[in-house]
Amino acid sequence: MTYTNRVKLTVRVAYNLFTQRPKQEREDFAEWITMTKPGNGDDLYRMNGAGEMLVFSAADFEDFLEPRPNLADSLEAELKSVVSLLAANRWAFRLHATYDESIDRFLNVFEDVNREIPFNGFHWFFDHAETISDRNIERVKALGGGIAVQHRMAFQGDYFIDRYGKQAAERTPPIARMLELDVPVGAGSDATRVASYNPFVSLYWMVSGKTVGGTALYPAANRLDRMAALRLYTVGSSWFSSEEGKKGAIAPGQLADLAVLSEDFFSIPAERIKGLESVMTIVGGRVVYAAKEFKDLDPPSTPVLPEWSPVATYGGYYSAPAVPAAAKAIHLCTALCNHFHRATCRTASSTLSTAGSLSNFWGGIGCDCFAF
Repeated sequence: MTYTNRVKLTVRVAYNLFTQRPKQEREDFAEWITMTKPGNGDDLYRMNGAGEMLVFSAADFEDFLEPRPNLADSLEAELKSVVSLLAANRWAFRLHATYDESIDRFLNVFEDVNREIPFNGFHWFFDHAETISDRNIERVKALGGGIAVQHRMAFQGDYFIDRYGKQAAERTPPIARMLELDVPVGAGSDATRVASYNPFVSLYWMVSGKTVGGTALYPAANRLDRMAALRLYTVGSSWFSSEEGKKGAIAPGQLADLAVLSEDFFSIPAERIKGLESVMTIVGGRVVYAAKEFKDLDPPSTPVLPEWSPVATYGGYYSAPAVPAAAKAIHLCTALCNHFHRATCRTASSTLSTAGSLSNFWGGIGCDCFAF
């Protein structure tokens, strides 16, 4: 990436190289090792390491509508070959890991490699780890690893409960226990295919312990207070890009990044956390986005790429549209379609304030009645 393009970035990117060829994963990483190394780049755009796919035989998917996959017998030999190469060249790595059964096999490999080529402080970590056991958290710690958690359960929690039961869902993942055992933990979103990239939905999930649909997943023991959740998204995550002490806090000597939010994260009701937005975002002391009272500071938008991205049409993540006061008294069935009218319909004003109303799903122009 050229310097001109890098300075247009509105977020900092630490990227990982992800193998693309089944049964040729080692060849991919052996070639990339000759081309670059972790840390190459600058504070805006830098190379971070390998993963989260290291070998295709170790890919345990996260679709809780499906049974847990039985990973291939070739996993151990193929994974050891790649991890040995990475460890010998001091390449940080990350590995997608959903289930404790998979994590157990992965850790067997890592411990085997560590005996031959000591990890000795370089950063490696699991992504996700929804069903990791206490024993395997301790093994991660012993090898100097971390765990990056994402809010997939905010979207798939009901599916998990249907398949494995509510009790099993109570520690998916066991974030509080990870922190208690002093393992590095960072929070993220796993965007954009598996979950929303909206960080405030993730913060809501960690604080409330609920799915986006309101299903309670976690007891108090596995929920985080607001400061702890925010730390995972900031200071905590800096470990995973090997930038601890450099970013994650508003402090002298750290990168000048901050966001001014639409409401006070620490005092609003938990249900409102997922509706938070940034009204001003600063990266490296430069305003990269501004809205509402800071709108005059908003720089020109960078082009959306790829051009077919829905973001080009719909903007950022969803927020409920404001409904003009005059429109609230209009009967939406009559005003919008002028074809159907049922006694069970309500005016927009009553519908929008009704908990559980389907009009909340359809937005400010929705209605509770349907005709097919």
